[in-house]
Amino acid sequence: MAGNPSRSIPFACKLAAGILILIAMFAVAMVFGAAHTSLNDVWLALTTDRSGENLSVLREIRLPREIAAIFVGAALAVSGSVMQGMTRNPLADPGLLGLTAGANAALAFTVALVPSANYFWITIACFIGAAVGSLLVLGVGAAKKGGFSPLRIVLAGSAISAFLYAVASGIGLAFKISKDVSMWTAGGMIGTDWGQLQVIIPFISAGILIALALSRQLTILSLSEDVAVGLGQKTAAIKAVLFLVTVLLAGASVALVGNLTFLGLMIPHIVRAIVGTDYRFVIPMSAVSGAAFMLLADTLARTLNAPYETPVAAIVAVAGLPFFLYIMRRGGLAIK
Repeated sequence: MAGNPSRSIPFACKLAAGILILIAMFAVAMVFGAAHTSLNDVWLALTTDRSGENLSVLREIRLPREIAAIFVGAALAVSGSVMQGMTRNPLADPGLLGLTAGANAALAFTVALVPSANYFWITIACFIGAAVGSLLVLGVGAAKKGGFSPLRIVLAGSAISAFLYAVASGIGLAFKISKDVSMWTAGGMIGTDWGQLQVIIPFISAGILIALALSRQLTILSLSEDVAVGLGQKTAAIKAVLFLVTVLLAGASVALVGNLTFLGLMIPHIVRAIVGTDYRFVIPMSAVSGAAFMLLADTLARTLNAPYETPVAAIVAVAGLPFFLYIMRRGGLAIK
């Protein structure tokens, strides 16, 4: 009986193909937009110091925006894969389990109470909010006898997220900063600058590197906690570090582009169908695939109704919601 051809392809070839797709999507994202540019303009903007209107648009507006898309896509995809492996919950996603809602509420608090806070401190606040939001969801999900189940966690995540979004909206109304908070959390890369990238990129890079370093332990943990304990793993310490990784990645993403749900749900499932369930392969491929997907979503956001912007969050949701329903129908909620 013939085996699955995709299983016989070496992981290095699959990763190389993913990287080539990422490079192609980066080129497409740099070329297309409200301002008409060419591949030659992109090449000149990246490799020379020539001046010109198109080159300035590419260097100062489009390039930082697409770099943001790459890092946010990678961060959310890796965060989702870590959460799904750690909780053994096929529906785990930073946007569904309270991380992005908590970061959003913390951002609103910071803008309202410390209007002079710089971008670094806003980012730190988002980290704290993401941690609080996810802890609330996990606490509510585990409160009932029987512990965690995918359905209970998703319901708790929906309730806590709705509450935290309401808190953020209430703060915006009370302090008359609704417009500022909405612009920040609308789910897009508009206005991303080099200063923001200098703050965010180290956090996202550190989170992905730590996830890679713990990928072997995460693979064992995703199979069975009893097996992990039997193999001598310090599961509590590993879970604590992986939890901090998800907080770093989700908090940094919200601080940069706002609320994006479903990307962290979709990409890990797609990647596991390609490379299997070994997280030594899932995490790097998730980073590459998430980055490419976010570049595609941002390109569509800029071109579907040019010169006006379509919210990136809406584009991601259009793809993500059917995928969420598919996972549910396939039996995701039955996993205990």
